[in-house]
Amino acid sequence: MALTGELRGELHRYCARLMGSVIDGEDVVQDALARALVALGEAEETPQLRPWLFRIAHNRALDLLRGRAVRKAEPIEAASDIADEANPDPMEVLMRQEAVETAVSRFAELPLLQRSVVILKDVLDESLKDIAELLDLTVDAVKAHLARGRTRLREINAQAATLAATRPVSAAVARYVALFNAQNWDGLRALLADDVKLHQSTHPVRVGAADVGMFFTIYAKFEGVKLAPAWVEGREVIAVFENSADLKPSYFMWLEWRDGRISFIRDYRYARYIVNDAKLMLAADGEAADDGS
Repeated sequence: MALTGELRGELHRYCARLMGSVIDGEDVVQDALARALVALGEAEETPQLRPWLFRIAHNRALDLLRGRAVRKAEPIEAASDIADEANPDPMEVLMRQEAVETAVSRFAELPLLQRSVVILKDVLDESLKDIAELLDLTVDAVKAHLARGRTRLREINAQAATLAATRPVSAAVARYVALFNAQNWDGLRALLADDVKLHQSTHPVRVGAADVGMFFTIYAKFEGVKLAPAWVEGREVIAVFENSADLKPSYFMWLEWRDGRISFIRDYRYARYIVNDAKLMLAADGEAADDGS
């Protein structure tokens, strides 16, 4: 599984857009890699890793999307003339650039097959032939889905409103950030619920206040790390700056709370590719919201 390291970023770029969430996309990647590890142990021969992992991730994402009752794909119309060349024309380049720059969440508005084809072609630059094999379609069907998906995505981008202003920082997150930046590790440990869980990418899940408390012991060894409240996909998160002079965060973490104590920590230190696609907005300076807000 060490060979998957260089593929994780690509898998996440695909799964995040397929799910419409960088956080949900990482969950799919983790699940797919776990399933692949089990399958490899049972396989007589090692498969071609890249297409095999993409198929596992694709199928796992589809399972989750079906559970959300995502709308069915629209019927395919006649295929458009879409180039599949090493040097595409300027319009092809423009459409691919637009897809790459589109917010991850907007892909969820496309019908599922259009979504998959546009991501694979315009974001990951897969060939039409490889896309057809992965999705079990003909090349002409791939072209049709690509043409319609591109058109719909441009409409979605044109209609998209500007990003809403962030809400006030919650008192709980403001307290966590303040304690962390003051290196008050005992104060942070006091916030942990007895059954708190810590998830860090492929590392084993830590469970319980004593074990999770080691999380802060490790961070105490890193100099210059600073936190700041932020928002991703409407979710309040915490941006992590590895150096206080950095202009952009290196990654983020998010917390779940129960009865005023931390019940879950998700730290993306070991999955930094997530921040590349995340529309992360730092919270505006100001007073924290009341606990009841």
